[in-house]
Amino acid sequence: MDSGRLGDTLLPKKLALPIFCSDPLSSVAYATEEILLILALGGLAVLHLAWYAAVGIVVLLLVVVASYRQTCYAYPGGGGAYVVSAENLGQTAALTAASALLIDYVMTVAVSVVSGVAAITSAVPSLDGHAVAMSAGFVAVLAWLNLRGVRESGRWFAMPTYAFIAVIYVMFAVAACAWRPERRSAPSPPTCP
Repeated sequence: MDSGRLGDTLLPKKLALPIFCSDPLSSVAYATEEILLILALGGLAVLHLAWYAAVGIVVLLLVVVASYRQTCYAYPGGGGAYVVSAENLGQTAALTAASALLIDYVMTVAVSVVSGVAAITSAVPSLDGHAVAMSAGFVAVLAWLNLRGVRESGRWFAMPTYAFIAVIYVMFAVAACAWRPERRSAPSPPTCP
């Protein structure tokens, strides 16, 4: 595309978030549950390790954010994993980075869709026999929306993304409201003002 027309393709921040942050946001939806399920297999003796997993995830996200910021400063005109790797590490590293991203995108869609369908079928057990068809249908809808272009798909993904973020904040508020430090006297059920 002609450089003079690139300004028309830039996304406002409110649409860029649902598009470019879908990978970590989708991980929030199911990764915590999966980490706790694996730790629960070891019983209460290893459940305390969840904090270490959480710290590891936070550190990983901080490294990713710092890397993205450095890439934005070094490549103000735009530079994805392929371009950055090709210029700094060579063609083999660039192809490896591109392949890893492709696999990551496929796995993110697959795991996210299956996780969402599992949540739906656990809420409505009568749909359990249709899980594969529902998963294939959701993948088809996601592909159709993404083929419409970044700006159009951003508009479609904005509402569910911001609804998800709002629900996460509501969950934090409810947890903070219900949490009370332990007291030596008889425990009373938590109440919110």
